[in-house]
Amino acid sequence: MSILKAAELLRNSKSTTILSGAGISTPSGIPDFRSNKNGLWNKVDPMEVASLTAFRLQPEKFFSFIKPLVGDILKAEPNPAHSALAQLEDAGYIRAIITQNIDGLHQKAGSKNVYEIHGTFSTLTCVSCFKQYKTAQFTDMLLDLSKIPTCPDCGSILKPDAILFGEQLPVQVWQDSEKAARACELMFVLGSSLEVVPVAGLPILALNNGAKLIVINESPTYIDQRADVVLNQDVAVALPEIAKYVTRN
Repeated sequence: MSILKAAELLRNSKSTTILSGAGISTPSGIPDFRSNKNGLWNKVDPMEVASLTAFRLQPEKFFSFIKPLVGDILKAEPNPAHSALAQLEDAGYIRAIITQNIDGLHQKAGSKNVYEIHGTFSTLTCVSCFKQYKTAQFTDMLLDLSKIPTCPDCGSILKPDAILFGEQLPVQVWQDSEKAARACELMFVLGSSLEVVPVAGLPILALNNGAKLIVINESPTYIDQRADVVLNQDVAVALPEIAKYVTRN
């Protein structure tokens, strides 16, 4: 049984790294971007609404697109997959979580060693004076479609600290993520289609350094043929089952 095999691999691993994508957060009510049916990029051109150029030239259009997503993120709660990861980390089975998500749900569930490779919506930074603020301070402004959040100090626009198309990944976070991928004995890919580079190359980095690989994603990925276990299931269902077998006495 694949669940039992995954649990055995995790129990025997001395260093496990997680790579999580949108599929771990969709059960919490946060829409994904790339699924065939409901992905946000099927409805809009990301370069027109979520690129660094679009933000600079038409911030009103950017915020008009992003505000409904902000609402989903602000009201979202961790689901059983997030809770299982926090439990496994606390028990010493997980060394690092590399996440493509910007919702902060891993931390909200209690995970501590999280690398947010695509940034976060938990903070905003002024485009002029570079002062950083907690997003919670601007909730009303972010949810009001007629307003754009501005810096209390200088009045310039505040940009969410999520990485936009055309924007460089955070250097230190990327370096830490590569290190975690190289060093692990086991990598889980959870809810990621592995279509976004350079993140999609991290499982290859792990495999080339001798790691085992487990993929839990509802649709196939390019790396499935090299994985030790593939579960085409909802992560919020499969991962807690694995955790149950790993942590039971």
